[in-house]
Amino acid sequence: MSGHNKWSSIKHKKGAADAKRGKVFTKLIKEITVAARIGGGDLNANSRLRQSVDAAKAANMPKDNIERAIKKGTGELEGVSYEEASYEGYGPGGVAVLVECLTDKKNRTVADIKHLFDRHGGKLGEPGSVSWIFEKKGLIIFDKSGVSEDALFEAALESGAEDVRDGGDELEVITNPSDFEAVKTALEKHGFTAAMAENSMIPKDTVPLEGKKAEQMIRLMEALEDNDDVSKVYANFDISDEDMEAVN
Repeated sequence: MSGHNKWSSIKHKKGAADAKRGKVFTKLIKEITVAARIGGGDLNANSRLRQSVDAAKAANMPKDNIERAIKKGTGELEGVSYEEASYEGYGPGGVAVLVECLTDKKNRTVADIKHLFDRHGGKLGEPGSVSWIFEKKGLIIFDKSGVSEDALFEAALESGAEDVRDGGDELEVITNPSDFEAVKTALEKHGFTAAMAENSMIPKDTVPLEGKKAEQMIRLMEALEDNDDVSKVYANFDISDEDMEAVN
């Protein structure tokens, strides 16, 4: 299976769990605040903010929380100022890992990220060391059980999607980042409801892992995702469903 795409959907499902909700809310609030600060508080004019708010609604974040985060970003309310930072490294077996963060203290964040890589069989790399392996693409995921594959394929390509890929129990619609919103809206008008939709970083190739290295890689991903400053993690591993499910 495709490591990054599958991980994105797994993370989405985890995010809906009550036990994770507090941490998910914190990360979404950071993203909404930064998106509003950079592009303004108008959802219609700020696609990044619109996607962040959609993700917050999907996680059942209260409307008041969303509105306060937007106002903190636009300066209408006082709040912490977050910076964007990205880090690149290698996981077990030479897997490329790209980590995107929102932080109020970069020195703390880079030290934490380095520690997590070292602890889980990886190594923090230099800027540019692995980012070339990934391409920014729109990613819209649908559960196969709820859609007609032929109808989705036809509607996606008519709407301007680049590709439709079989992800096992899911279908992945891939778009150019600039076409993401238009394709997502068009598919919604056709009656298709996405399980997840985001602008993502898709790996150009994958590294197969199994056994101990697969377990280490999953533990590294979980540890990075659990860090408060980390907003998104991308990796180009390819791990079987069996090995993925074996790690509790």
